[in-house]
Amino acid sequence: MIPGLHDPFALLVPPAMPLVGFALAALIGVSLGLLGGGGSILTVPILVYVLGFEPKESIAMGLAIVGTTSLFGAIGHWRAGNLQFRAALVFGAMAMGGTFLGARLSVFLPGTVQLVLFATVMLVAAVFMERNARRELTTPATGPEPRAASFPLLAASALGVGALTGLVGVGGGFLIVPVLVLRVGLPMKQAVGTSLLVIAFNSFVGFAGYLGHVNVAWGALTLFTGLAIVGTFGGTWLSRFISQATLKRAFAGLLVVMGVLILYENRGTFPALGRAAAMESPRPERPG
Repeated sequence: MIPGLHDPFALLVPPAMPLVGFALAALIGVSLGLLGGGGSILTVPILVYVLGFEPKESIAMGLAIVGTTSLFGAIGHWRAGNLQFRAALVFGAMAMGGTFLGARLSVFLPGTVQLVLFATVMLVAAVFMERNARRELTTPATGPEPRAASFPLLAASALGVGALTGLVGVGGGFLIVPVLVLRVGLPMKQAVGTSLLVIAFNSFVGFAGYLGHVNVAWGALTLFTGLAIVGTFGGTWLSRFISQATLKRAFAGLLVVMGVLILYENRGTFPALGRAAAMESPRPERPG
């Protein structure tokens, strides 16, 4: 941990690395404003590798940052008429159960394992984003036909997304939006706005699940969140001038690079898990 980050007053004159980290917080907000989601997946790597927080602490703080920033984004979509409160409440209520369970289960996982899971989610998100961008570039006028799913399938989807949020600290917008379109039957614009409110619900519940189990640097958390929120306004303004498909392809490439780097940094996790499993497995008795 970088000294002084737990002291809010020390943030008034931060050293070089915190300056870089908090500048990146604003860029996360810009990406959220540009893409309507996705940028929050960079929050945990910045907290860990730039600001020096422990993995579990970073995941908990990331949930608070993602939740607050998404809530501000949802307010903007509500004003534009692109938010379905009923869908958000129903889907969010089911997802919140999975989020709280995932946050509680994370207590039993080493921080490095959580980072490996997080990197895997980043790579999956990159695939989703690249496919979505390619579809927009080739057939922008067509898309999947929205249709409502059965309640058990919808509940399973919501619980799965929620559990992922609690385990690795991502908002999960890249999963929630397709589910709202394909399973709930919302139009794309309403799915994006509604997903932001669901992300806020999930993130706050996940953060509550971590409280009491990790230390939270409230000063750093407040400053990081504030800068990210300010960045969203700049991103929203820039989105009028830049192609969404081009941005998504570039962001997908960034996610691949970040995911591979995190896996490389935590490459020792896999042999360690293998050794632990070998030690726990019973040894066969030798024949007398």
